[in-house]
Amino acid sequence: MQLDLTGKHALVCGASEGIGRATANELALLGANVTVLARREEALRNVIADLPRKDGQHHSFLIADMADTHGLRDAVTALVQASPLHILVNNTGGPPGGAAIDADLDAFLDAYRKHLLANQTLAQAIVPGMRAAGYGRIVNIISTSVYEPIPNLGVSNTTRGAVASWAKTLSRELAADGITVNNVLPGFTETGRIAQIVEGQRARTGKTEAEVRSEMMSLVPARRFADPSEPASLIAFLCSPAAGYINGQSIAVDGGRMNSI
Repeated sequence: MQLDLTGKHALVCGASEGIGRATANELALLGANVTVLARREEALRNVIADLPRKDGQHHSFLIADMADTHGLRDAVTALVQASPLHILVNNTGGPPGGAAIDADLDAFLDAYRKHLLANQTLAQAIVPGMRAAGYGRIVNIISTSVYEPIPNLGVSNTTRGAVASWAKTLSRELAADGITVNNVLPGFTETGRIAQIVEGQRARTGKTEAEVRSEMMSLVPARRFADPSEPASLIAFLCSPAAGYINGQSIAVDGGRMNSI
């Protein structure tokens, strides 16, 4: 199986922690030169210090805010002028919880800006280099809510669905250029995001954190939450040459939790 990414340049967004950080590590293990993107310089320096390195492998960081599309565009444009990208992993924190009917319009606009518009901004800056190389992988880290909306995550459910539709459209437009576009849908994963969801449910129900976690795990046939390395492994595979004919897909890593086929 051809998994070698030696000589490929990958940009991993939201890489200061969680699934983003784990993805950067998996891509580095496959030989890619990895640039990690987030807002916190100190956290990014720690990430690249810990990334695996082979001879000739180089890792770097880029400070940018996914909510600032103009600043994001400028930062990534400068990056690709210095070193074109072959791999883009779109990832950022999820919107706050709450019912869709109660959400302000600004909450939807903010979520769309950080997810859909940021993804579009990055793709427009990076795809020309992918086309020139005849190799491109775009992977969006979204959510299982693409298939089954999650209660009390109204803005997130709406935004994730929009990103999935954007990705499917893009996958058809770019396939002939050797570029694939896929989505990975993590289920309950031990990250800061799951901590937010657990705390939200605890506050609403009055249950203890342990009780909330136990109830959530009972919904998962595997009876546990995922480690960030598990969705990251799938992301890295989708970025590899071996996954060249997998395109336009939304693949769940959820321990079998979803009921849909």
